[in-house]
Amino acid sequence: MKKIINPWRNHAGYNCFGCCPDNPIGLHMEFYEDGDYIVSTWHPGQNYQGWLDTMHGGILSTLIDEVCGWVVTRKLQTSGYTVQLNVKFRKAVSTTEPELTIRAKVSKHRADAQ
Repeated sequence: MKKIINPWRNHAGYNCFGCCPDNPIGLHMEFYEDGDYIVSTWHPGQNYQGWLDTMHGGILSTLIDEVCGWVVTRKLQTSGYTVQLNVKFRKAVSTTEPELTIRAKVSKHRADAQ
């Protein structure tokens, strides 16, 4: 896997909740390229729980949304924003897990998508 250098790191005003390393309350996500995939490993903690020792669904959705944004930036060489996000959780994720791995790739691309 090859680490992706965050190109916005030193830009004035950059404070992304997902990926800014300097955001004091952010997730501090880092990204790697692994073939067609963009991958992020992340370490949960008690500050991100919804219920006792259980990750908050909004934080999990943010992790998914952020890695998908980096797929668009890296693989499609463009920028964008989330218009719609539908998540169906299959099971609870514990905040005591030592590490989560979030992976995403482009599965379909339509230039005329709206």
